Amino acid sequence: MKTALIIRHVPHEGVAGYRQPIEDAGYHVDRIDVSDPAFSTLDLREPDLLIMMGGPMGVYETDAHPWIRCQLRRLALRLEADRPTLGVCFGAQMVAAALGAKVYPGPAKEVGFAPVTVHDKTGPLRHVEDVPVLHWHGDTFTLPENVDLLASSALYPHQAFARGRNLLALQFHAEMGEDPRFDAWIEQGPDDVAAAGLCPDRLRAAHDAHGPRAVAAGRAMIGEWLEGLAA
Repeated sequence: MKTALIIRHVPHEGVAGYRQPIEDAGYHVDRIDVSDPAFSTLDLREPDLLIMMGGPMGVYETDAHPWIRCQLRRLALRLEADRPTLGVCFGAQMVAAALGAKVYPGPAKEVGFAPVTVHDKTGPLRHVEDVPVLHWHGDTFTLPENVDLLASSALYPHQAFARGRNLLALQFHAEMGEDPRFDAWIEQGPDDVAAAGLCPDRLRAAHDAHGPRAVAAGRAMIGEWLEGLAA
């Protein structure tokens, strides 16, 4: 059976709604936290599919999080080998950094449900066009060389990119909308919520209103991307 490894940078940011299409595509899904002592020994080239999820840290905060440098080195080897890789939010920023891009604080906190402008109208991201999806970040990145920009938002032009068929990086969270861990996001990030001009009740209401549609679109997007992976 094909193997998929989820790298979880904080406990409350898991693969959520993306698990279903990954399992439906025939992968045995495993997970490891960066806090696990075994994490530093892993060869990230080995899994058939690597999924790196989000986290509140910045890619540039290597003194506070020494594992970032270690993960970037091993991730670069995987990307050099063109092994199937999905990065979400912080995971997407790690992909960008591993490809030589600069990751840095953006102009504002982008938090809440809002659609993205999809540039590739024929690819997997067409499923999320006009669908309010969850955003929760304050960092951004320069666009790496030799990638295709797939989506943008009003605040952040670099919302998604791909390189060939085996690499997909998503700044937004189309996996979130039905996962009870959303409450932990709110509890862990009150400053982010306030900085975006929101309150917890308003954010929960948006989650209830838009979440199921966002997750359905996200699952369709990931399912189609997995179908198109190069052998």
